[in-house]
Amino acid sequence: MKNRFDLYGRVALVTGGGRGLGKAMARGFAEAGANVMLASRSEDELRGAAAQVAEGLPAQVEWMVTDMNQRAQVDRLARETTERLGRVDILVNNAGSNVPQLIDAVRDEDWDRIVELNLSSCMRLTRAVVPQMKDRRWGRIIHISSVLGLGGKQGRGVYCATKAALIGMARAGAIDLGPYNITVNCISPGPFLTDLPLKILTDGQKQEFTERTVLGRWGNPEEIIGPALLLASDAGSYITGTTLVVDGGVLGKVL
Repeated sequence: MKNRFDLYGRVALVTGGGRGLGKAMARGFAEAGANVMLASRSEDELRGAAAQVAEGLPAQVEWMVTDMNQRAQVDRLARETTERLGRVDILVNNAGSNVPQLIDAVRDEDWDRIVELNLSSCMRLTRAVVPQMKDRRWGRIIHISSVLGLGGKQGRGVYCATKAALIGMARAGAIDLGPYNITVNCISPGPFLTDLPLKILTDGQKQEFTERTVLGRWGNPEEIIGPALLLASDAGSYITGTTLVVDGGVLGKVL
């Protein structure tokens, strides 16, 4: 059974890999034997994350400062990953952001920026790496959506729209790429205790999210590794076009 989750010889590209869920997934891939490229906008974060992902492992871990809002940089990331690590077998489109605004207060510039980062960059990077996956007839593409792509929350209209669109993109991509043995799926995380909520949420808001879960707690970033490994490895070879919800039971409790 262990061999089904083995990623030895594979190369994973993880955007938003400098912290949080991206860094956790990258560490999980490296522990399973993959070489990894990390991308984010912060050089300091990437340096620290690369050291943590590679610690105690034989994996080659590279990093590249990339602004996913800049299309030329997205294209360069695909090229550089292939040049440094030889290929891209696993793509995790994890980079994303949010500007909370009520729907009638959304500014065009915020809409354009968030849609570009959360959605358009995912399409562009996917498009860049798919040809080599087709040539090898093997690939794993994982879009990181959100429970808010399946539900909604006040002031999150732009974010919800982009995360729902990723789910649709995965379904369509799975149809296009299935004949080449390339799977395309989404992971929709719920409340995970990463740096971002720790910084911006009050204690009351954190407790509100806790009460929404069935398990009565926030997720730890390491708890995203298992789902990601399933979809990235041969263990999940018959799973495509689907969305794996990892939310501590938030959606089930709401429904």
